[in-house]
Amino acid sequence: MRLRPPYCAHLKGFTGQRTRSPNSSSERGHTNKGNEEGAKVLNSDTLKSREMISRLTPERGTESYLEKVPTRLLSKALSASGVGVTTQFREVIDLFGSDDGTPPGFRIETIFDVQQDVIHYDLVRDIGYASNGLARPTPLLFSVDSANPYEVEPCAGIVANLTCNPGIVYDLFLNNPKANVRNEFKTIEEVVGRLADILGPGSDISVELHNPFDNDFGRILDEIARYEEILTKHRLVVKVPHTGPVNASNVSQLLSGDGRLDRRYDQGNAADYLHGHRLASRLQEAGYRINFTLMFEPYQVPLALQTRPYFINAFIRHRVAATRRIQGALAAFDATEDIQFIEELRSFLLNADYLAPSDEHMDLLQVLQLARSLSRYRSRNNDDGLDTARSALRWLQTANLPDTRLIICSMEGHEMFPDVMSMLTEDEFMPMHNRVVVTTEPDYLSRWTSTPQVVSYQRRFMKAAEGVNAAIRQPVATGPSGEVV
Repeated sequence: MRLRPPYCAHLKGFTGQRTRSPNSSSERGHTNKGNEEGAKVLNSDTLKSREMISRLTPERGTESYLEKVPTRLLSKALSASGVGVTTQFREVIDLFGSDDGTPPGFRIETIFDVQQDVIHYDLVRDIGYASNGLARPTPLLFSVDSANPYEVEPCAGIVANLTCNPGIVYDLFLNNPKANVRNEFKTIEEVVGRLADILGPGSDISVELHNPFDNDFGRILDEIARYEEILTKHRLVVKVPHTGPVNASNVSQLLSGDGRLDRRYDQGNAADYLHGHRLASRLQEAGYRINFTLMFEPYQVPLALQTRPYFINAFIRHRVAATRRIQGALAAFDATEDIQFIEELRSFLLNADYLAPSDEHMDLLQVLQLARSLSRYRSRNNDDGLDTARSALRWLQTANLPDTRLIICSMEGHEMFPDVMSMLTEDEFMPMHNRVVVTTEPDYLSRWTSTPQVVSYQRRFMKAAEGVNAAIRQPVATGPSGEVV
């Protein structure tokens, strides 16, 4: 069993003033000019840093680390009696450092020790930042749901995060001969390692626990330790699911027979319902960042936030499908009074785990009442089905968790991604872009770079270019003396 101190324990007891680098989360999206200017001087920044360090009073052994600090930030130390870097700054540079500057995925913070008149530079994990403490192009971040290195590779440099779960790892990749070409990968550790190499230090990787119902917390920590050894604490995010009425005693029901649980989703007890919450809190207290997953309803959000998660989620497609199915059946019944619609609705509710096997013959009046209750609180907001995402963002606006982000996930079809982009341009949510990560399968995400007109214009452009190329390739006729004829 492994326990380690929280992520920022090296600053415990520090009483100085901490300042975020330019392009902080509150400023991101409004400083592109600064980013461009920073990029122009990047190649010569190390030389400028060395020249500036010579005018400072660096703490012993910090000179080579201070060379990684951009000159725009080093200038703040000119009036201080001393300058240095934190333990974490050294650790990050030693792990991910390059010849020029600081690695992507880290925000540079300036800490001023008022009593000692000393400035320290720190590197704080923040996937909203690229190399050298420059903000990514947009505060809104993108992510992929995949464990397939072949399909993730084209997304490197575009996405800031990757999420996976046992289904994605084993069903869609490792045990799928079409995806796992020539059976190249044998274990999840091999897969995670390759994904880390592809995405680099600027992207977080969420890995879900294999058995969140394990009563041996030591075994859970040992599993996490294997991923941490590959990713380091800086990139690893531990994915913990909501558990509902599922527990260590009945989880086997999901793995045998028809896979149905013997009770409804709302027939558990506090110990079962809050098992995932308690596990998430325990891991968070052990210093791990938590992706609290399996969140479908708006009412799940405020209780999930009590665990201080790094990520919360809004799953879209299954809830949208259920809402439309329930409300469609109710509308059809109200229009026709044909009981067949309620019978079909009962079958749907059974198959979608709203009802338990023992409810197979539930009285249709009870089914009707349940359906109306489920429908009543579901706001369809122009039929886009994004009330869960809107609710989550509103909760984040009031939460005392400035570093918690919402992952909007589980999308398909022609409407969901455009609807999410449209929602995020609503005035209410524009200031929240730095709290949102949009994640989908790689092909679905990249599909939104294309339109019919792209094909149409490429046809026109390539035909025009073909004519020019043909003329260039045509041999030129010349006379006996070499003159063009």
